[in-house]
Amino acid sequence: MAAPTSSFVRGHRRTGSDVQFIERTRLDAVKAMNKELAKLIQTGPPGLQERIRAEFDEFEKLFGRYLQEAGHAIMWDKIRLVSDDLVKTYSELQSPETNAIKALLNKLVVVKLNGGLGTSMGCKGPKSIISVRNDLTFLDLTVQQIEHLNKTYGTDVPLVLMNSFNTDEDTEKILQRYQQVKVKIFTFNQSRYPRISRESLLPIANSFNTENMESWYPPGHGDVYQSIANSKLLDQFIADGKKYLFMSNIDNLGATVDLNILNFLLNPKTGSAPEFVMEVTDKTRADVKGGTLVEYEGKLRLLEIAQVPKDHVDEFKSVSKFKIFNTNNLWISLDAIKRVVEENTLHMEIIVNPKTLDNGLNVVQLETAVGAAIKSFEGAIGINVPRRRFLPVKTTSDLLIVMSNLYSMKTGALEMNPKRSFPSVPLVKLGSHFTKIKDYLHRFASIPDMLELDHLTVSGDVTFGKNVTLKGTVIIIANHGDRIDIPSGAVLENKIVSGNLRILDH
Repeated sequence: MAAPTSSFVRGHRRTGSDVQFIERTRLDAVKAMNKELAKLIQTGPPGLQERIRAEFDEFEKLFGRYLQEAGHAIMWDKIRLVSDDLVKTYSELQSPETNAIKALLNKLVVVKLNGGLGTSMGCKGPKSIISVRNDLTFLDLTVQQIEHLNKTYGTDVPLVLMNSFNTDEDTEKILQRYQQVKVKIFTFNQSRYPRISRESLLPIANSFNTENMESWYPPGHGDVYQSIANSKLLDQFIADGKKYLFMSNIDNLGATVDLNILNFLLNPKTGSAPEFVMEVTDKTRADVKGGTLVEYEGKLRLLEIAQVPKDHVDEFKSVSKFKIFNTNNLWISLDAIKRVVEENTLHMEIIVNPKTLDNGLNVVQLETAVGAAIKSFEGAIGINVPRRRFLPVKTTSDLLIVMSNLYSMKTGALEMNPKRSFPSVPLVKLGSHFTKIKDYLHRFASIPDMLELDHLTVSGDVTFGKNVTLKGTVIIIANHGDRIDIPSGAVLENKIVSGNLRILDH
């Protein structure tokens, strides 16, 4: 975690008289923040002021910790690699009997994290409404998956979306189209926190009105625990007899409901079931920055790269030492969420996210990650799942993979094409000309055949004709001012293409 950048912390060591100075100044900063938050609450709509106050209470706790927890929260020499008994392999799990599946599913709630925008791919509005396959969006595919479960097993698994103030209004409009679908869809909003000036350590907002949304931010998916409790949905699901929620990012197309994991949780062979399960998978060189599970002071803990001291970052990225990473597919006991929220025993490391706004103002966002709460739950474990359960779409490079013939689609879920001779996904790197979806779609007359592709790098002004086939390792580089057009029907196998040219058909 980055150290606070405020002047009273910067340059001071917490020894001797400095401790008193820092503590006194910290209290002054907290008082000043509380005063500004009280003013902001008064500017909120009368019907929302109680909810705003509850959210700001959590923000104040986070801010107080931010001022106090300077430096890295992790002491590297206390880290231990996870023991085998804390990370199960997926193959150890047993499939449920067919006649038991309905009872299992009736105790499940599916939660999708839906707070993100599609701005990184040049889109406006929620990321979940980007078309990813056959004109179907992330949200369409998710609803199809749950509807298939409910129809197949005669169950009533609800779908819950955690929206942010950025995505809520657009999502609610889109949900109208699912009124005839056999899925009960619920939504709740995560908190809305004020961005902090890096210089004054005070909110940059002077009013709660929605005109200046740049003054506010959603505080990361770690906010899900408090927000689902505040929404009253947590109590409702517990009263309905639900036991576990399965939570994942809405852009992870591999995160489908897994009956083997659910069976393991609801029918443990020995002892009590874990309150928290994190799906992890084997790390490849493409995942070296992903958070990993470690043992720390006797507890299972999620270690993120932001917490790692600089001189240990290379060690953290080692595929041979830290062999697994967090997929952010989580299975959590509803009763346990209620307990840790009510007893205030939930603890997640602070992610300090500095930003520079369009007007040049330097601000700080204080965020938390949902998986970091693993240490707050009893009997928490990891399950090492097959790579197929981690299929995120963060960039157009990812989008090319899921739109290609590497996958087929069945009831909203993507399945690896059985004709691919090995199960690994090719490494695809599309350059800046492909970043925005509009440009990406313009540069592909049709999605290439990638069934035998291992690696693709494309840089510069490159276009692809129809029915192009890519095999092995293909690198296409158009230097500045050059253009490369791959003609329709071209077959590129283990090719490096550069310069300013068109490739002749084979």
